[in-house]
Amino acid sequence: MIFKSGQVITRRYLRGGRCSWLQPMLVVADDADGLLLWHPVGSDCARLVDADGNTLHELPVDQMRDAKLAVQAWTGYDILVLMPPAAAYSVWWFFRDGVFAGWYVNLEDPYARRPNGVDTVDHVLDLVVSPQRRWEWKDTGEFAERVGHPAYFDRAAADAIRAQGERLAALVEAGEFPFDGTRTGFRPDPGWPPTLRLTPDLLQAAQAPRAGG
Repeated sequence: MIFKSGQVITRRYLRGGRCSWLQPMLVVADDADGLLLWHPVGSDCARLVDADGNTLHELPVDQMRDAKLAVQAWTGYDILVLMPPAAAYSVWWFFRDGVFAGWYVNLEDPYARRPNGVDTVDHVLDLVVSPQRRWEWKDTGEFAERVGHPAYFDRAAADAIRAQGERLAALVEAGEFPFDGTRTGFRPDPGWPPTLRLTPDLLQAAQAPRAGG
């Protein structure tokens, strides 16, 4: 299925057979370059949080007690997200008050489409890239702790994830696409909604993720 420009879909992370993250995203484009999505500050997002306030950053999914999706406001940056076809990553452009503020590389499974949205599995390890193309790893400690956990990845998969990150870092250093200045001047269509909401039906649908996540 092809999503239409201006359509609002949901982007989900799956972990341990359930939804661990949910965002409503506005479709900018869906073409050969990939699925390009927009999410402005103040929009809804939902994170898996347990009864003790822990998220997946603190505990692996099987150790969370009575975990539920908690809706919160997205803060910090407006984001433009590119999910290239069959790629094990997404690239995010950060904007603050309309000014480009850097990139973020989220390492993740190639996405799967579903009605009104896409699913992926987060790989924990990420890269943060400044506008001057200085980069650093993010969440290295959490990544190391999850290696070997049955709901995450074995050593071979972890090595492949890091190698994917290193390939993206090489593109950063070379100033190659998508780190070549493309879309750094992006501006949202003035006709788009200023914020995006998670309606009750979207939250309900998120509770029944695809098998194998």
